[in-house]
This record gives sequence, C-alpha cells and structure tokens, in this order.
Amino acid sequence: MKAQSRHNLLSQTLRYGLLIFLVVLFLVPFYLIVRNALLTDRQITSLRWVWLPAPPQWDNFRKLFADPAAPMLTGLWNSAVIATITLVLQMLFSSMAGYALARIPARGRNAVFFLILSTLMIPGAVTFVPSYAVMAYLGGVNTRWGIIAPGVFSAFSIFLFRQFYLRFPTEIEEAGRLDGLSYFGVYRHLLLPNSTSILMALGVLTFIGSWNSFLWPLVIGQDPSAWTVQVVLSTFLTAQTINLSQLFAAAVVSVAPLVVVFLLMQRYIVEGAKFASGKE
Repeated sequence: MKAQSRHNLLSQTLRYGLLIFLVVLFLVPFYLIVRNALLTDRQITSLRWVWLPAPPQWDNFRKLFADPAAPMLTGLWNSAVIATITLVLQMLFSSMAGYALARIPARGRNAVFFLILSTLMIPGAVTFVPSYAVMAYLGGVNTRWGIIAPGVFSAFSIFLFRQFYLRFPTEIEEAGRLDGLSYFGVYRHLLLPNSTSILMALGVLTFIGSWNSFLWPLVIGQDPSAWTVQVVLSTFLTAQTINLSQLFAAAVVSVAPLVVVFLLMQRYIVEGAKFASGKE
C-alpha cells in the first residue's frame, strides 16, 4: 500500500509539475508583450534585461491612439464589425446547409456534400488571386463587405453542422412534421434552438479566426478607413521604420478582446475542439 501511495504521489507531483511548466510557458509571451508595451524603444533593445518596467511608460498607449498614421480605433471597430458579421452569417448559412445535407432527402445531396468537402483540400493560396479578382470586379475593394464575403461560407462548419444534425433525434423532427411544419419550419423552430452548443463552439472559433485574419484584409482594405486591427499592427514594423514600443502597445490592445472572449467562452472552445476531433 505504501509503495502504491508513493507511486500515486510521484505521479501526481509530475502531473502538476508538467501542468505548471506548461502554464508558465503559455504565459511568457503575454508577459513579454505587456512588459515591452511599458518600456521605451531603447530599453526594449538594450542588452540589460529589465523584469518590470520602472517607471512604466503608460504614455505609449496615449501615443498609440494619437498616431494619425495608425488609426487603432478604426482598426478595432472594423475588426469588431467584420468578425461579428462573419460570425452571424457563417453560422446561419452553415447551419442551414448542414441541415439540408443531413435531413432533406434530395437527389445528389451526398455528391454535393463531397464536393463541398473537396474544397477543404484546395490550398488557400490557389484561390486567393481569383477571389481578389471577383471582389475587385464586384467593387469590394476598400469595403467591409469585401473582407467579410469570403468568410461567410465555410466547408468545415458545414461539415460539423451536418454531422451534428445527423445525430439529432428524429422524433423531434417527426413531431414537428406532424404539426404541419415545413423543413424550414422544423429547422427554424426545433433544430436551431437546440443547436446552442455547436453554434457557440463554432461561433467562438469563427470570431477568433476572423479577428486574427491578416492577409485578406491587408489586400482588400487598402485604404486606412478599411484597415483592421491586424493591418494597423503591421504599420509599426516596416522596411523604413520600426516602432517597437507602440507595436507592443498595439499588440496588447488588439489581443485584449480575444483574451476576454477566451475567458468567457473557454468551455465552448473546448466543445469546438471536441466537435472537430469527432469526440463528444
């Protein structure tokens, strides 16, 4: 018994030790970002290491929002609007497509489903230029909707919604059909209200992915009025100038909303990972 208890104690100690190590490893980048945001450029590049800013340079944040060449408030607003609209539209269209592919007995629906899945095997670099050409032809350059449009349709989300609705109890749908509901009525009144878990899980992941998007908003949003927060961040690090203190201050401001979302919605992020891996 003593040997067993020693083994359990050692196993638990190693487990918690590894957990503490991983937590510290995860938090180090956040510490460095906040630390550098409160230092001067000279202190950041100095060979003398400073653990805590003394005194902290809070003026870096004032300069950040006062810089006309890097409209941070505009970037935050654009990112929030784009991420929210992308979230709502992608969840709406993906859930409708997933329900149709799972429940509506239409001829060729499996072929359509496999065609949708096949798009996941096409690298984004292949479709980038054609997508830009289409957006430019439609007048989507320097507009928010031009940034939003490609993210509205997601083959991955459609796949997960289809798998979710395939496992949904058919008795509920049959009861709705007996009450005279159409397919859309069943989806609107019965399935959608009972899809909160997958809607929240995929919604959080969609919001984070849209907020962190850089290359597409950079190409489409060429005018400063259409810049997202990630594009604004890139203006502090160019071939001509490097403004490290404001770059790190902007990084703190841009990552703060995602930290809040993560803390509030971490349970749903875990559920999203389970859906993605097929384990519930």
